[in-house]
Parts: sequence; structure tokens; C-alpha cells
Amino acid sequence: MLLIVLVVSLLLIAVAAGFVGSLAGLGGGVVLAPVLVLFFNVPFGYAIGASAVSVLATAATSGAAYVHDRLTDLRIGSVLEIATVPGALIGASATVVLSHTSLVPVLLILLGVVLVSTVPGSLSMRHEEHPPDVEPDALSRRFHLEGNYYDLLHQKVVHYKGQNTVTALLVMFAAGIVSGLFGIGSGVLKVLALDRALRLPMKVATATSNFMIGVTVTAGVGVLFAGGLIVPMLAAPAAVGTAAGAFAGSRLLPKLTNRLIRWVFTAVLLVLAIETIVRGAFAL
Repeated sequence: MLLIVLVVSLLLIAVAAGFVGSLAGLGGGVVLAPVLVLFFNVPFGYAIGASAVSVLATAATSGAAYVHDRLTDLRIGSVLEIATVPGALIGASATVVLSHTSLVPVLLILLGVVLVSTVPGSLSMRHEEHPPDVEPDALSRRFHLEGNYYDLLHQKVVHYKGQNTVTALLVMFAAGIVSGLFGIGSGVLKVLALDRALRLPMKVATATSNFMIGVTVTAGVGVLFAGGLIVPMLAAPAAVGTAAGAFAGSRLLPKLTNRLIRWVFTAVLLVLAIETIVRGAFAL
């Protein structure tokens, strides 16, 4: 009976994780990993494994929906994955090595502090519906990092161009490491790179992030599986729940404003930062 209650509880939490992750472009692991560690007392390594599977489910569900809605910029996502995949492999390998050491709590606290430092920047852009005209850099022009989407809410076509490509690539590399090392999907850094560095509209940033996190986490899941950190009893309900939640979120996002999506992202970012610091503090 207790096992059934735990599985059902995990399933419901995963639904919420998938819904929030789909809307904010962060992946289901942003909620799932901290909950497994703090409330279910799941060992850190196993929580990362289940979280990685949930992120994969979120990306497969909402990622496909956003591609269908033409919100995902496949060109930009594919170019930036050049940096995230190597980072994910490094991060996942580090997880296998560090999961039994005392360094993980310190790294978690540092990550939380970094995330908190990004909140003021997001708040300063809270009233922005569409990015102002930007000047593409040489790499952006070379790789044609630009596009458009039809905004259902405003009933018009929105055009956008990318800038600060090198900065975005560096943030994406860090996002890959975070994805493999902490199992939080790395979407938080991906959205920051797409929104703050490239200056894409929030809907495009969220949708493209959902597509990218699937590619990134796939690179790390194999390493985690080989390291024995993926437990089917945890991963299965996590995958089913996050897929259901992600589908619901993907149907809602096109009808929302970019400003509201930014508010959702900023709120989740702040909660994630606090949870990460708390998780690290508890583990010290």
C-alpha cells in the first residue's frame, strides 16, 4: 500500500512538474529533482536519473507540440546544441564521480546563488512583450539566426533576429554541464541565453528551450544509465506524469502573452534558486 501511495504521489508531482516545465521552458526536472531529494529522501544520484528521464519526457511531448505550432526555431536550437551536448556529457560524467563525495552540496549552493543573481535582470524586462530591434553579430548573420512566428494572441507575424552569439554559446555549454550534473534540465540557462543573450521573444525562447533540453539530456541519460543511477520504479511514473503535464502546458502557452510567460519563468527561477540552495544546505 505504501508503495502505491508513493508511486501515485510521484505521478501527481510529475504532472505538475511537466506543466510548469513546459510553460517556462525548464524541463520537468526543475521541480522533480528537489522534491525527490527533500521530501522522498531519494539519494542524490537516483534523483538525478529520474529527473533526467522526466526532462526527456517533457521535451518529447511539448517539444513536438511547439514544433507543430511553429514556435520552435529549429535552426537556432540546432546551432546552439553544438555547445550544450559536450557540456551534458561532462556534467553527467561528473555526476557519476561526484555523487558519493562531499562536493555536491557546495556546488548546489553556488548554483543557487548564480540563479538568484539573474532574477533582477529578468524583472527589469518584465514589461517587454516583444524584443526591440537588435543588431545581429557576424556569427548570427553567418548561421542565419533569425525567424518569425505567428502570435495567436496579437494576431500578427512577429519577426526576430539573434545577437551576442558567442555569449549564448558559452551559456549553453554551462547549461549542458548543469543538465548532466544537477538533473534540473538546464532549461533555466537555455531560456536565459535565448532571451537575454540572443534576444528572442519569450514564446520562441521557451519553445526552443523545450526542444533543446531533449537533445541535451539524451546525451547524458546514457551515462547515467551506465552508472546505475536510473531506477525504473522512479523513472517510469516520472516520465508518464511529466509527459501528461507537458502536453497540457504546450496547449496553453500559445494563448499567453510573452510578458506573462516571463513572469512564470522568473517565479520558477526564483523558486528553483531557493530550492537549490536549501538542498545544498541540507546536504552539508
